[in-house]
Amino acid sequence: DGCIKAVGQADVIRNQFSEATFERIIDCSGKCVLPGLVDAHTHPVWAGDRVHEFAMKLAGASYMEIHQAGGGIHFTVEHTRKATEDELFTTFQRRLERMRRAGSTLVECKSGYGLNLGTELKMLRVIERAKKSMDIGISSTYCGAHAVPKGKTATEATDDIINNHLPKLKELKLNGEIHVDNIDVFCEKGVFDLESTRRILHAGKEMGLQINFHGDELHPMKSAELGAELGARAISHLEEVSDEGIAMMARAECAAVLLPTTAYMLRLKQPQARKMLEEGVIVALGSDFNPNAYCFSMPMVMHLACVNMKMSMNEALAAATINAAYALGKSDSHGSLEVGKQGDLLIINSSRWEHLIYQFGGYEALINYVIVKGKIIYENERCETMSSY
Repeated sequence: DGCIKAVGQADVIRNQFSEATFERIIDCSGKCVLPGLVDAHTHPVWAGDRVHEFAMKLAGASYMEIHQAGGGIHFTVEHTRKATEDELFTTFQRRLERMRRAGSTLVECKSGYGLNLGTELKMLRVIERAKKSMDIGISSTYCGAHAVPKGKTATEATDDIINNHLPKLKELKLNGEIHVDNIDVFCEKGVFDLESTRRILHAGKEMGLQINFHGDELHPMKSAELGAELGARAISHLEEVSDEGIAMMARAECAAVLLPTTAYMLRLKQPQARKMLEEGVIVALGSDFNPNAYCFSMPMVMHLACVNMKMSMNEALAAATINAAYALGKSDSHGSLEVGKQGDLLIINSSRWEHLIYQFGGYEALINYVIVKGKIIYENERCETMSSY
């Protein structure tokens, strides 16, 4: 059934299953078995890359300057609206395959490059297709409030989402056509203010969606306080979170999804991972894969979290497995190697698991097998002939 049947000492397990026959036995002598990695925040469905904006950033342009010049999210929206569903699905599939090869077995996937009902639904249908056709766990997120569409005010966009987008999503969910897990809003100065964010998140919660949103990234917005008050499952970014926001998230058991790639790429202040951990916040990690932060690799995210956010390797591994699963409401079935949980695991070609973080960008020679629901979905035969050192 794809679930873990036993975990423990080898001789005990051999006795327990002495009468059993196995389809495949993998000799893991000298290797490590880890839970599959969980990527708690991605934007993987879009068309048109933004490599030209990377050059602008390197020359000193800020995120909001590019955004206001018609770049950023609006550039991607234009290309995503023009793309067909099949075109989006093909590129999405390839991106998921690259995430799997880097060890991700459960990925949160957002819409948000449509900003109109038709394109948002197109993106969510693409995510739904991948859920049904690919061996990878997907938690899907409606992120129609990713930016204010051109020609609309934030209030008009909020009204459109509450009166049109969400009722349509509810109808499609009841028909079994699209199943969405989370609702997201980009709560930011010049995008959706606190009151608009509150209205959208509350409406999403009313229809059974988990609250999992962008907050306190570029400016202090009191997003963390709002999330704690609304019973949010998780809040992402939090580079500008307040001390009170951290304390409230800890009390509310609201996960902080930290995104080291974004802080690195945009040269932002690093999120206060140490303070959050010391105050008892559940800290998770995500790649924030999107046209602005083009990273598929959770091992690289863990490395950046350790170096730039001062997390220990143990903390980073927990943040990219059990805590990231918690941020998606799936820690009862994913994120650790326990009997009854889904059989999602990695086998790495090293006797010390820390090599997965220590070797920056070295995962391609380290990850030997990726297994989802007990099925080998990626086997790296080069590992057998390559030393991981």
